Amino acid sequence: MKKIKEIARLLFECNLGIRPIARACNISTSTASTYVEKLKELGATYQEICETDEDTLSDLISPKTEKTSIKGMPDFVYIAGELKKKGVTLQLLHEEYKRDNPDGYEKSQFYQLYRDWKKKADPVMRFTHKAGEKMFVDFSGDKPHYQDPATGRMIEAELIVSALGASSYIFAYAVPGQTTESFIKCNIKAFEFYGGCSECLIPDNLKAGVTHACFYDPEINKTLAAMAQHYNIAVIPTRVAKPKDKAKVENAVLQAQRRILAALRNRTFFSLIELNEAILEETEKLNRRPMALINKSRYDLFIEIEKPALKPLPSERFIIASWTKAKVHIDYHVKVEKTYYSVPYTLIGETLDIMHTGNTVEMYHKGKRVASHIKTDKPGAFVTENLHMPAEHRQYLEWTPARIKLWGQKIGPNTKTLLEEIMEHRTHPEHGFRSCLGIIRLSKTYSPERVEVACKRALEIEAYNYKSVKSLLQMGLEGSVTDVENKKIVPLHNNIRGNEYYREATHD
Repeated sequence: MKKIKEIARLLFECNLGIRPIARACNISTSTASTYVEKLKELGATYQEICETDEDTLSDLISPKTEKTSIKGMPDFVYIAGELKKKGVTLQLLHEEYKRDNPDGYEKSQFYQLYRDWKKKADPVMRFTHKAGEKMFVDFSGDKPHYQDPATGRMIEAELIVSALGASSYIFAYAVPGQTTESFIKCNIKAFEFYGGCSECLIPDNLKAGVTHACFYDPEINKTLAAMAQHYNIAVIPTRVAKPKDKAKVENAVLQAQRRILAALRNRTFFSLIELNEAILEETEKLNRRPMALINKSRYDLFIEIEKPALKPLPSERFIIASWTKAKVHIDYHVKVEKTYYSVPYTLIGETLDIMHTGNTVEMYHKGKRVASHIKTDKPGAFVTENLHMPAEHRQYLEWTPARIKLWGQKIGPNTKTLLEEIMEHRTHPEHGFRSCLGIIRLSKTYSPERVEVACKRALEIEAYNYKSVKSLLQMGLEGSVTDVENKKIVPLHNNIRGNEYYREATHD
């Protein structure tokens, strides 16, 4: 408005023309001409113009005309929410918008307005994930702690955080460590927390879920794959060194660190259960906090668009199982956590896949189950199914009790006798095959003469096992005591120093 008053001064007081006024006010001649004409139309003197306030003068020079917008502004929060639903596209939403606003924005401008809004939106609204499609999961770098009530020692736990793609609804849970069992247990709890399953599980390339991390073809471990099959979901690990693939959970982890762990930093917990109860309370608060711009909470979005799209949970909860591989020994047993379980003897020498839970052990050969046993916690025990035994077909086996005795006889009579005792003291002779073969193979490490003496000593002290013979040879004790009456005063364990130790001490 100061420029208008200056134009009025130059026009009425200095009697300048349009071009000089334009140059003096640094405006175009057309603009100067417009203002000059309007000032003349007012019919006011320069003095009157100077005394008029700027707002009034502005209205006099450029009167405001009431314009009614014929274009309705799209509801971008609604559009962002609808885009998360299956099958909904921006083109469909524009068509619906035009149906309600015939004179509204055309498609290209509608798209641009939405893109401009999305750039300013809260981070949770920037990614268009379909409702019920993805659940992202990752471990937090910051870790919670709890105190051992017995020792007072602070124990560090791991925090697993998951987030649904469309609503960013968060679940957090503390576990003892980054093991496969803990990882799968937490995912199961997440499904139960959400009340349903997403179509895809998106983990990082963590060792608990991925056996072999590969940019193009990561290998999922068998336990996680079995869980995915049980819940009918797909496991799609993020690409190596591609943080944008897991941006959703990265933000969820950050929120968990700021809103959950930080809130609990001054509290002391005395068990993992107590810690998780507090984490659940803070997670609930976080999920109900309104998010910037959209003025809705994660919980609101979850109830509105995500929960209806989740797949129902199966009728039974997944039972976590561990998978290992083992080669079938000549005694047609495989070792699982220090216990031996039988399989059909025809599989001797084959490598099996073994699945074991807290209650059962199952063996698979080329994808087919070949044996199943109730799990036992007795170390060294043999669990044998009679149908797995060779019975009348034993003569066709490469190793038999007779052949083992023959090999023992080649070392010496005491060795043969010890092998016989070992097989006699087992429920089935085959259960002693491992110990017998171990003793026979000791003759390759030690001389046959020493093995024969060690076997004699083992017979005297009634130590009918491979470990005792090996210990006697390692410690040099096979010939130290010959009195049968003293057989029980020589304990066999790794702390025995042997004759050589004391001979060296005497020389020193």
